[in-house]
Amino acid sequence: MAQHGELVGRTYHIKTFGCQMNLHDSERVSGLLDQCGCLEVPTPEEADIVCFMTCCVRENADQRLWGQASATVSMPAPPSGRRVVAVGGCIAQRDGERIREHIPNVDVVFGTSALASLPKLLSEAFEASGGAVEVDTSELAQGFSTDLPSHRAQRFHAWVPIMTGCDNFCTYCIVPYVRGRERSRTFESVVSECRLLAADGVREITLLGQNVNSYGRDVYGSPRFAELVRAVGETGVDRIRFTSSNPKDLSDEVIAAMAETPAVMPHLHLAVQSGSTRILKAMNRRYTREQYLELVSRLRTAMPDLALSTDVIVGFPGEEEEDFLQTLSLVREAAFSSAFTFIYSKRPGTPAAKIVDPTPHEVIQDRFDRLAEQVAQQAHDANQKELGGSVLALVEGSSKRDEAVLVGHSEKNQTVHFSAPEGVDPISLVGRICEVHVDEARTWYLRGTMVGDPR
Repeated sequence: MAQHGELVGRTYHIKTFGCQMNLHDSERVSGLLDQCGCLEVPTPEEADIVCFMTCCVRENADQRLWGQASATVSMPAPPSGRRVVAVGGCIAQRDGERIREHIPNVDVVFGTSALASLPKLLSEAFEASGGAVEVDTSELAQGFSTDLPSHRAQRFHAWVPIMTGCDNFCTYCIVPYVRGRERSRTFESVVSECRLLAADGVREITLLGQNVNSYGRDVYGSPRFAELVRAVGETGVDRIRFTSSNPKDLSDEVIAAMAETPAVMPHLHLAVQSGSTRILKAMNRRYTREQYLELVSRLRTAMPDLALSTDVIVGFPGEEEEDFLQTLSLVREAAFSSAFTFIYSKRPGTPAAKIVDPTPHEVIQDRFDRLAEQVAQQAHDANQKELGGSVLALVEGSSKRDEAVLVGHSEKNQTVHFSAPEGVDPISLVGRICEVHVDEARTWYLRGTMVGDPR
């Protein structure tokens, strides 16, 4: 790596919006800055470099960026006397230098394939007198961010991208335009990285891709995700998760690999988006309501204890009450234990953005509220099944509200709260897998008592 003397000793703070891929990219940015001699600080007020890693899937992400990045203007200058504001990720890729129309104080813009250029851009920004923005939104055909150094947020968990981009072009989604078409890493490089992570003490790996089920198609001619899951399961890592999984490409081979690989957790996030076949067709999802439910049936036959979560969009242009009722009934039939629910957000540049929809906002909001109520009830009911039993939680740290309370996630991805036994230092349990007897089951978390020794 080229030396960037302007960066040595600089402090930095990274704020991440959006998906797991952005979280992974932030870890790579942090690794790059560490390698340049920078020091991470916990707040933007302390930082010489404030970096925003952005998502443009929904409009509120744009608004959060504009507000938080603009707020850096009113912050006191850092001890160095100069603060550089950088914007990376999907909004940067989409808007480039036009970001300054909303946020004039931005100094550096770097796109989704330009992480490696950040040290150079920052050095140039510090050397400049101000007023010019350094931009790199190069074509989406460069190397993988996994080739860069990493500063993991958690020593016991790692994000492992297996591919980037998307070929599906759902009509509401901006991702193919800001992340490019599907490009898979080689099978050997993914397995090798996972093996090294397991040897480094990582307990849980999350495989990342916009559609992991199509992994390898562009490199090998046909998908190899089932084979990859089995191979990662042999690396010695305790837990494997993956996201995102497009229902249209989830094969019986992948289902078998999930069921037969002990390290794969009994939880799957399977975005449905709508329960109406008519709306699914308008979304270009390329499966029907019936096909989705049949897939759920096959999953539960192979893994009876599987916890399913999903994404649902309410208010897609043209959605009528009957379409929404079909979504509500599918949520019940699929027995989701949790769901991320969203009101449709128009994204300029996508086909759906051109559709004029006269549905009043209050109608859409009412539908959203009814769906949220249904999801909360199902989450509550799912957690009640754990009451009186025990779960295995990978401990992630202390609760923000009470440092004496530890927080982790179960194999089914439920949030678990518990206190360390008397005489046990809570910090010593971070990164350990603990058995927790469930004394209380709430809608969004389990609370219990640790039993036995940590693993």
